[in-house]
Amino acid sequence: MFKVGIIGVGNMGEAILNGIIKNSDIKPEEIIVSDINQERIDYIVNKYGVAGTDNNERLVKLSEIIFLAVKPKDFENTVNPIKDKFEGKILISVMAGIKIEKIKSILSKAFIVRIMPNTPALIGESATGISFDKSFPANKKEEIINLINTFGKSFLIDENLMDAFTGLAGSGPAYIFTIIDAFAQAGVKQGFSYNQALEIIVQTIKGSSKMVETLKEHPCVLRDKVSSPSGTTIYGLHQLEKGKIRDIIINTVEESTQRSKELSN
Repeated sequence: MFKVGIIGVGNMGEAILNGIIKNSDIKPEEIIVSDINQERIDYIVNKYGVAGTDNNERLVKLSEIIFLAVKPKDFENTVNPIKDKFEGKILISVMAGIKIEKIKSILSKAFIVRIMPNTPALIGESATGISFDKSFPANKKEEIINLINTFGKSFLIDENLMDAFTGLAGSGPAYIFTIIDAFAQAGVKQGFSYNQALEIIVQTIKGSSKMVETLKEHPCVLRDKVSSPSGTTIYGLHQLEKGKIRDIIINTVEESTQRSKELSN
């Protein structure tokens, strides 16, 4: 028997695997993986020392906890032929846009958890939304949360907020990367090399985020402490407000959330 099985070991599946091995008591030999690509299975097996199979039925039968990390379009084709094997298993869905109700309509006898990680899971820094099915055993929830925290920080949310979580955190890294690049280009305009400007702004964002996390003060309070009367910062902030940065960010998250809802339906 295996403690954990992972169906689908693309980038996110591998990130989950890496976090579990590095940050939990689960050993590689207690994990089994599968994928539609045999070369990918071989790569993961050789890199991490886990078991591998191209037989999803075998994986499900032998695993206590199963991560389903396939593309949403492949969900039904993946589970329908082996749906009876999920009885009594804990299934953690990593599929964007597939609701618990939909999963349960096929896998009615599984205990279902839906999660939404984001790409910083690749370095163990995911912000991950978690929604449990109403029938999920209460005495198993802490174990699952701890498992998910091996590749970042989790947030327990109602499933009806999962689309909003997707807009805010799931897509969020792409927005942050765009902002980082814009700051780096601004540095280039002022005379820095791109790489030096990039390093400067990454550290600035890292330090600023750490201040919000550590000091527990409202971001606007911290902002105002940097803004001296008639100083450089307030002049820069004025440009941000003239450009309606708040509207842009709020509308960005709103559009992404709406698109997630459309895809879910």
